[in-house]
Amino acid sequence: MADPSRLSLQTRDVGRVTIVQCNGRIVAGGESESLRAHVAWLLRDRHSIVLHLGEVGFIDSSGLGTIVRTLTSTRQARGDLKLCNVPTHVRKVLELSHLTKLFDTHDSEESAVAAFYQPRGRSEEAAHASRTILCVDKSADVLAYLRELLRRAGYDVHTTCHLRDAMTLTRVTKFDLLLAGPELGASPAAREAFYAACANLVVIELGGEFSTLDAGEAGLGLLKKIDAVMNAKSA
Repeated sequence: MADPSRLSLQTRDVGRVTIVQCNGRIVAGGESESLRAHVAWLLRDRHSIVLHLGEVGFIDSSGLGTIVRTLTSTRQARGDLKLCNVPTHVRKVLELSHLTKLFDTHDSEESAVAAFYQPRGRSEEAAHASRTILCVDKSADVLAYLRELLRRAGYDVHTTCHLRDAMTLTRVTKFDLLLAGPELGASPAAREAFYAACANLVVIELGGEFSTLDAGEAGLGLLKKIDAVMNAKSA
């Protein structure tokens, strides 16, 4: 059982957004430092971060200062940080500290993710108007390979290991194509609901052999399938 006096951080990617779920206390010392260091590590290659505070039992002034510094460092890295599921006692701390306007807070993870997906201008709308792919697979390694492969081929790629998060992504933005791994790790009912939500998408299923084939051959074969689908859509 987790020690409620300590801070644990659970991180997952939902498309281009990274959610960090904080469990425990955000207080002076190791807890504050671990949060700051964790987000700094994420900022090496991620720039859209959500802090889920629903399981935070207590936050002191040092912990609040850490979150403020984390927001600043994220924006200095040309990213942004949002808060979600802020419990009442933490919300009161923000109010008493006159910091409510500093943070973009949301009632749910989905709302926070959707906020990152709202187009900020014509150029972004144009960039995401087509050639957008959602990849869902249990393997983080496979997803990392797919992200680099498809981005280098000019596609806008969004990845997740979880069907629940994939459902969120289908609600907050539009995709042209779905790449689905062989084992999605969910109940039959959840898989059925997911594929129903993706009924208007072309689906390419990654066979179980994809992760064990020669990477170059597997990637080239996949790109040919994707190009064929995209060319057919634009014809």
